[in-house]
Amino acid sequence: MPDVLEARLLTTVSRLAGPVRGAGIVLISLFGAFSLNSPLGWSLFAVVAVSTVADFRLPRVALPVAFLRVVVLSVLLGADADQWVLTVLTTTLITWQWQWPPKVTVPATAALLAVQVVTTGPGVLVRAVLESVLARLAYELLRRSSRRVDLLRERAAEQNRAAAIALDQGRREREYLALLHDTAAATFLMAAHGGDPGEVAAQARRDLVVLAERGNAQGTVDLGAALTAVAADSAVDVRVQAEVVPVPAGVALQFVRAARELLTNVERHAGTTTADLTVTRGAVVVIKDDGKGFVPEEVPGHRRGLRGSVVERIEAAGGTAVIESARGRGTTARLVWPADA
Repeated sequence: MPDVLEARLLTTVSRLAGPVRGAGIVLISLFGAFSLNSPLGWSLFAVVAVSTVADFRLPRVALPVAFLRVVVLSVLLGADADQWVLTVLTTTLITWQWQWPPKVTVPATAALLAVQVVTTGPGVLVRAVLESVLARLAYELLRRSSRRVDLLRERAAEQNRAAAIALDQGRREREYLALLHDTAAATFLMAAHGGDPGEVAAQARRDLVVLAERGNAQGTVDLGAALTAVAADSAVDVRVQAEVVPVPAGVALQFVRAARELLTNVERHAGTTTADLTVTRGAVVVIKDDGKGFVPEEVPGHRRGLRGSVVERIEAAGGTAVIESARGRGTTARLVWPADA
């Protein structure tokens, strides 16, 4: 998370500014009271010590209390204890810069300096203004440095995350290639040596399921070859025209299941033993038969064969499925998966 160090550092500085001011002013006033060694001096020391409770415990009223404290010292001591008053003044102005934003400290500082000029003269202006500005600059420099450290830490964390992702992707690719070797390569070898077409088709289907589910749908599969295997395993005489169409394994699996459902419907309901299957680039699959057909609008809602096993399945893979049919005119199913999906 960005700006963590900056936020923590500024919060710590702001929280410590009040106690630092209170402790410093008590110590300064103690030496001031010793130097005066008068009832007034010790009385003012007691007032200052009590007022520092706000610096330690009451940050919401610490600024006006500090303001009044300097005014009281300036009015009652005047030139008799200029070092005491000046040191309390500068300590107050410096710690203000660490605790509150400029929109608060600038008018408060200007008002306090105006009171100081009236009571003790303009001699304090240069030192008070200079130390206030230096304190604000130091605070901003600290803020910028902590922000820079936060940015560097965030960039390092991003690089570590990117390296971890790349390492994990490399591991997954190696596992997928090993899985591909153990499944599809064995099936290709079976086909090359004249294996039984039914066994080859069944093995190809199992390979596709393994690659899609265990491979987390990564890698590509030739959709044309996959659907050709489905057609070869169907009880319907399917005339196939298939191009090489690479798609993700998970998408190919959904097309295979949808095509199997469509060919099963042809076998059971179309009243014909033939069908046509075409696979063209852009992942366009058309399965057509010249059977008796049906009226899609008249299919009862509880019969979800085409709707659930074909249309919704293809839509879940990011594609579209359209079923067109009419009595006596056969049925055409058009399944499309966008090539840029």
